[in-house]
Amino acid sequence: MAARSHAGASPGEASVTIVEVAPRDGLQNEREIVATADKVALIARLAQLGATRIEVASFVNPRRVPQMADAEAVIAALPPRSARGYRAIGLCLNLKGVERALATLKLDNGGLDEAGCVLVATDTFGIRNQGQSVEEGIAANRAMLAAARAGGLVAQVTLSAAFGCPFEGEVPPERVVRLAEAMAEAGADEIALADTIGVAVPAQVADLVGRVREAVGAVPLRIHLHDTRGLAPANAWAAYQGGVRVFDSALGGLGGCPFAPRATGNVATEELLYLFERSGVATGLSLEAALATNAWLAGLLGRPLPSRVGRAGDFVTAVGVAA
Repeated sequence: MAARSHAGASPGEASVTIVEVAPRDGLQNEREIVATADKVALIARLAQLGATRIEVASFVNPRRVPQMADAEAVIAALPPRSARGYRAIGLCLNLKGVERALATLKLDNGGLDEAGCVLVATDTFGIRNQGQSVEEGIAANRAMLAAARAGGLVAQVTLSAAFGCPFEGEVPPERVVRLAEAMAEAGADEIALADTIGVAVPAQVADLVGRVREAVGAVPLRIHLHDTRGLAPANAWAAYQGGVRVFDSALGGLGGCPFAPRATGNVATEELLYLFERSGVATGLSLEAALATNAWLAGLLGRPLPSRVGRAGDFVTAVGVAA
């Protein structure tokens, strides 16, 4: 079966695509298990606010990430693919995960659209996260990308810890470029650079994006940012100025990696919408609807969400209001 249409269809120069990862990356660190029906309701709300790519689940060992134990049940409960209006993504850490993703294509609703593979940029983090070194990860991801594409899924890959590792510290940009080149040669439909623990600064993002873009040619790039040190929106803008047009984010700024100490949430969807829309860059998503969904999700989880724009709201000028 031929692979489905390309993951990284290029948006217009003054527009970006938001990949909403709240149902997977956003929820995976939640201690209380979120009901399958509530995950499906969250996905539906994200679609209603305009998300066209949504990471809906991950295929991981439920003993290690209990929150994702219902991956197949969530996917089976989605609307038929032809009626969704968004592309459903499943995260795959190994070949077994890809096989589980491919098995969803037999569901009545058509299953997933994309397999999101992961290659960690350091040995220590790779062994803790996926049980494999960098070199083992390259070989594994080559097989994963080939299997996903052959089975009919768009096959994209995220280079995790591309800007810094919680165990080994600085990651040489030359290594990330080499990994990106290897994944481009392996047929990745899209390559994401992930600041998994939120250590990057804008100059670093601009530098690495430039190097990787030059190395991989026409393969679309995506950026995945965590806001551990409050720089994710600035890093997103640096990536945009460097030519990146596809951005991961999680509603409310939820998330974190179970295997990365001190890593906090993803860049908040609301903050990217505020950043881009007020800068004249269209996102196709409604900030008003995102704020309403933030309130709904905060009620579901029983606490306010980290997003600063979620707390402050949109900026509305009011004549006659004193400073």
